[in-house]
Amino acid sequence: MKNRLVYDLPMRVFHWLFTALFIGAFLIAKTVDDESPAFSYHMLAGFLLVFTVLLRIVWGFVGTKYSRFSSFALHPKDLISYFTTMLSGEKRKWAGHNPASSWASLAMFACALGLGVTGYLMASGQKETFEDLHELFANGFLVVVLMHVAGVILHSLRHRDGIALSMIHGEKNEVEAHDSISSSGMGVALLFVGLVITFSSYLVRNFDAQKQTLNLFGSTLQLGENEGDESGGKESSQGGDNREEREKDDD
Repeated sequence: MKNRLVYDLPMRVFHWLFTALFIGAFLIAKTVDDESPAFSYHMLAGFLLVFTVLLRIVWGFVGTKYSRFSSFALHPKDLISYFTTMLSGEKRKWAGHNPASSWASLAMFACALGLGVTGYLMASGQKETFEDLHELFANGFLVVVLMHVAGVILHSLRHRDGIALSMIHGEKNEVEAHDSISSSGMGVALLFVGLVITFSSYLVRNFDAQKQTLNLFGSTLQLGENEGDESGGKESSQGGDNREEREKDDD
């Protein structure tokens, strides 16, 4: 049976953009000191990640057949059956997301939104309050990602059905003609990319690299340590000390 299209282009674009933004934000967080000016880009990537998730949520209600959340296999019995059949070597066809990828997708979306909310609150001046929760979401996100990747590898080794490539070309084999989708959604994909570029430009225009602040829809967020203020404060303090010394000398 020939390969048939099941995953539209908007979902595939989201998948890889989502992957790149998470990896970039996570690597910056783990390799760059939070007092470094470069750390601000971790938070910018995080805000862009949340924006893409919000677009994906919209598409999850109005998109093509297998982009919609209603097509996700979320019944616990399906999840148990999926792992049982995979380990036993049996195979059940899932035209769209299988139960494991369905649950993994929702878990990653939830973690991304949790990271966005806690990151926003931290940048609003409540860093100590939400820092531990933010890290919990980040580590949970990483665990789900690793489990998802391991699941795809195991599925590919057991069934050899090319599922690992389905998020590149959007096709799966052993799919009946009536189960495939008729359009790749090129126009929506271009709109999706355009919106992401527009929001990225908005972030760049409203980001003050010197002060490491972001004006996000009227709220000023502190994305990193303001070294300029610190140096200015030191100079002011030193100036005050010098004036006091001069006053003592005059006396």
